[in-house]
Amino acid sequence: MGAAIARRSCIFPRPKTNLLPPPCKRPLARPIRSRSTIWSISADMTIKNVAGALAQIPTLAKLAKAMKPKPSATSDSFSARVEVLAKRYPECSAVVFEGRELNWKALNALSNQYAHALHGMGLRQGDCAALFMENRIEFLGTLLALNKLGVIAALINTNLKSKALTHCMEITDTQWCLFGEERLSTIDEVRLEADLNKVKTWIYVPDQNVTESPNWATNLAQESEYENASNPKQTLLNTIADNALYIFTSGTTGMPKAAVISNRRFLQSSTVGSVAGLRCDVSDRIYLCLPLYHGTALFLGAGAAFNTGASLLLRRKFSGSQFLTEVREHGATSFLYIGEICRYLLSTPDLEDDSNSPLTTVMGNGLRPDIWLAFKERFGIQRVAEFYGSSEGNMGFVNLLNKDCTIGTSTLPHTLVKYDVDADEVIKNTEGFCIEADVGEAGLLLGKITQDNAFEGYTSQEATEQKIMRDVYENGDAWFNTGDLLKKIDVGFALGLPHYQFVDRVGDTFRWMSENVSTNEVGEAINTYSQIAFSNVYGVEVPNTNGRAGMAALLLEEGVSELDLAGFSALVCEQLPSYARPRFLRILPEMDTTGTFKMLKGDLREQRFDPAKVSDTLYVMKPGSDHYEPLSHDFADKILAGEGGY
Repeated sequence: MGAAIARRSCIFPRPKTNLLPPPCKRPLARPIRSRSTIWSISADMTIKNVAGALAQIPTLAKLAKAMKPKPSATSDSFSARVEVLAKRYPECSAVVFEGRELNWKALNALSNQYAHALHGMGLRQGDCAALFMENRIEFLGTLLALNKLGVIAALINTNLKSKALTHCMEITDTQWCLFGEERLSTIDEVRLEADLNKVKTWIYVPDQNVTESPNWATNLAQESEYENASNPKQTLLNTIADNALYIFTSGTTGMPKAAVISNRRFLQSSTVGSVAGLRCDVSDRIYLCLPLYHGTALFLGAGAAFNTGASLLLRRKFSGSQFLTEVREHGATSFLYIGEICRYLLSTPDLEDDSNSPLTTVMGNGLRPDIWLAFKERFGIQRVAEFYGSSEGNMGFVNLLNKDCTIGTSTLPHTLVKYDVDADEVIKNTEGFCIEADVGEAGLLLGKITQDNAFEGYTSQEATEQKIMRDVYENGDAWFNTGDLLKKIDVGFALGLPHYQFVDRVGDTFRWMSENVSTNEVGEAINTYSQIAFSNVYGVEVPNTNGRAGMAALLLEEGVSELDLAGFSALVCEQLPSYARPRFLRILPEMDTTGTFKMLKGDLREQRFDPAKVSDTLYVMKPGSDHYEPLSHDFADKILAGEGGY
């Protein structure tokens, strides 16, 4: 079926399916890869560097043209682009998932049927509908359907439950909730909560058809089965200024916040992914195993496909044992990564043919310098489009020039200001203004807020204002505070495109398992346990991992001599998603605070869970476990040696 893909003298056939043809392939002009051809960039003034950078000028020009600001009244959206693909490439593969394959015509038709059915249920432009579903074809179909109708989709993390889940629907004024069969029990536990009384209809989307639709929900598959497959007229009414999505992010305080994503923002981000990052077209297939409720997978993976007609090889979640097998079987030419995936793949047994696959390009964030070159060499990667950004932010960086060990550069207005990490505050001059950080010095990244570089913020105006820094360099200026420390490195200066490296998070948020974790949110959950008087939550470095693992220093209530591990473990697992659960606990004899009762974290972060530095009682939640147990010296030493399994 169709043309096979030749790579490094090997044949990698497309999926053997009787449903639809593979992606529309044309002869590929990518060079043969060899480990010997991968070279490290250690200086920026070499002839090779300059020549390589100059070769990127056509792509940069194409990106600049695509990113040129358009009037707010411009009619465009990601669902409108899928309608174009359905006409332009109707028989080309759109998505492959668990033995099923749909071309662009079929995917568009499915979303149209969903849209007509949802419109019949009363969904209208400007309404909000929660989408609570794992990665699968129906997620794409329902997302496109909502966008066609101009309905804002609140994309809820499938790890959430209980209080956090109801909070996400409450703050977005959700009136409809589309949930997958695989999340039925979670929804059933919260649907009668008073906070969800605004939800008009619960809409069930079948998955494996193991559990029938409950009598309190509407079955979308049944409602849409006989609907018209034509494009709904509402799609043409949507403009780039209209809100398309709410994506939830754990900020520096409290529960998850809903970042507002307009059609403009989605299209801009997906353009960066398709034009400058993956550089894909209809001949490519993108391996996508990251959750679609995250901007990385949705904007840069699915969005890149929506822009170009590239095919998606979609997975519910990452599988290291199946990765290369599936890449080869399905002819995946690129994939979206997070640093944890790259580190995991690199830790698997090294096989001689690991680099022997059609994979040439990867895009994502969190690929750290200590494994960057080894990962490229082992898997024969030619292009790493590392990026930096956030769902709510007004700026980002992309490794456009394929430089090693950098998050790249940006043309958006930004600055790095001097920051005192120990005091957890910006350093200012005698006039009260910020001071720009030096080259090579870690500084707090700020994105300037302008008419063309707006900060769309959150559904909460208060939360939006908290992320804005004003009077940074002059009275009246406004900047988005990313909460991240970056440093400018000596790469790209010769061409006027300085590059950056990510250093760390600051304040009360840390990143673990590719999720931002709010220390305040974790602390609020922990403090509800009757034995806890105070808690101090922070992130600690764990060797051979990306980000920081959660750790909580606990002060027990007076009269409590020992923490009830069973009860406390149950509360943590009930109240917090897996990525937010502290991996380590430290029982303190007393709580150190500043004069304003701001709990000190510097020493606690530095001491971590090292028995050589900590005499207090330590507990650990081991990988794969759901309960805490005493941290032995042997296991602590194993973790510190990078062998703890995290």
